[in-house]
Amino acid sequence: MTLVTIVLLACVTFTTRYLFLEGRLPVRLSSNFKQFLSFSGPAVLSAIFVPILLVHDHQLDLSLQNPYLWGGAMAVAAGYRTGSVYWTVGLGTLVFVLVGYVF
Repeated sequence: MTLVTIVLLACVTFTTRYLFLEGRLPVRLSSNFKQFLSFSGPAVLSAIFVPILLVHDHQLDLSLQNPYLWGGAMAVAAGYRTGSVYWTVGLGTLVFVLVGYVF
């Protein structure tokens, strides 16, 4: 059952990407639909990282000893301040490791 699900999801993903990325096909999106799709990246990213940062052992963890929370906060601050992916990842990881080591 799991294999069938994975294969079906792969087919859906390939089909949708092929339809919209292949330039020779006559499929075009309206500007309203393109604007709607511009929100999908941040929505998916938020759905991925929020549980990683805030949930541990099936409980909400907002304590000051949570290294994921500190690393995430530093990554957001570094990304806002510098705009560099390298500084964002580097400072977020550094703070994560330091807080994880200290606490």
